[in-house]
Amino acid sequence: MDNGDHYEVKDMGLAEQGKMNIEIAEGRMGALIEVKKRFEKEKPLEGIRVGLALHVTKETAVLVKTLIAGGAEVAITGCNPLSTQDDVAAALAADGVKVWGYKGENNDDYYRYLHYIIDFKPHITIDDGCDLVSEIHRHREDLIPEIIAGCEETTTGIIRLKAMEKDKALKYPMIAVNDNKTKHLLDNYYGTGQSTLDGIMRASNILFSGKNVVVIGYGSCGKGVALRSKGFGANVIVTEVDNFRALQAKMDGFRVMPMEEASMIGDIFITVTGNKHVIRMEHMFRMKSGAVLANSGHFDLEINKTALKENSSSVRRVRPFLDEYVLEGGKKIYLCGEGRLVNLAAAEGHPSEVMSTSFCGQALAVEYAVKNRGELPVEVILLPEQIDDDIAKLQLEAIGTKIDHLTEEQIEYLNSWEEGT
Repeated sequence: MDNGDHYEVKDMGLAEQGKMNIEIAEGRMGALIEVKKRFEKEKPLEGIRVGLALHVTKETAVLVKTLIAGGAEVAITGCNPLSTQDDVAAALAADGVKVWGYKGENNDDYYRYLHYIIDFKPHITIDDGCDLVSEIHRHREDLIPEIIAGCEETTTGIIRLKAMEKDKALKYPMIAVNDNKTKHLLDNYYGTGQSTLDGIMRASNILFSGKNVVVIGYGSCGKGVALRSKGFGANVIVTEVDNFRALQAKMDGFRVMPMEEASMIGDIFITVTGNKHVIRMEHMFRMKSGAVLANSGHFDLEINKTALKENSSSVRRVRPFLDEYVLEGGKKIYLCGEGRLVNLAAAEGHPSEVMSTSFCGQALAVEYAVKNRGELPVEVILLPEQIDDDIAKLQLEAIGTKIDHLTEEQIEYLNSWEEGT
């Protein structure tokens, strides 16, 4: 481990490779680069400290550079023990950024790094999963008066924040960046769909074509995973607890059934619910020998891996991100990426193009919070629709796509009610 006064990373010798990967990401994140250019001119974040608990990837590094361009002082750590890209962390440290994190963090280091971010006394928090926010609320309420707002990146974090809001435990405004259309309808759908399968394939080298793929959860992430699995020739089965989402899956052409039934016929199981123990031991006992399990929800709780280990006669790592569990009778169950976010544990996370719009949302949410300091309600809030639309416009321009515009006659018609049939 390499340490400095502003960093703790795996190996500073990886910095040059990290810088090249960041450079490639920048070339594919045109929308965010436009925000960065404007921030460089206007400096809307001058004097603001931003503390981030995000996946330390090449795309996140571009967000960090965008915030710094806007005048912010930035400190970052990871939000998942297996998601940090060590070369990127080294590159950020080499550029003087406060960064703490490495791939494969133990629990003590994970929380120690979170508290380094807290000790940085951020005015804005950026979270992916709500661990940073919850640690501040549990242990450092003294900082809350100086915190302008927070920004949450993922569905699981929003679920936790809404629970905090319901319990009247939330003490500062939180912007649900995840709920931007340019985030959850792009990142969750297109990004998770591709990167989840990428992670499973890297971990297991399994063929999807002809397999029964069970997708547990049919939200935006589940829809993307199901679509991409279908594209690879898999027979997709969806399990759900929500009536409308189950109906959507059925109308999209997928088989829908309870986990009790799906567990007996599935070859590959992918959890994307944001909930706890959606694959339990009673399901795993029913599975075929050789079943592959993967999770693409934020926390490693969706698959009950503790029960799996307790009921296994042996456990061994058979590939870098694939563990084999042997149950009674010799049945083998394979778990990808320790049950953590498989797209980041075993692969590189979402492609840069889709993270461009997500991180435009984060950068512009920080700017919005600073501009509206003291005026935001202490609850989970959405960015104005105009900001979301501006992000979509930036991305269209970045990929060279033009669209039509309303005529004056059409605008007048849409704003009136008197003209009928």
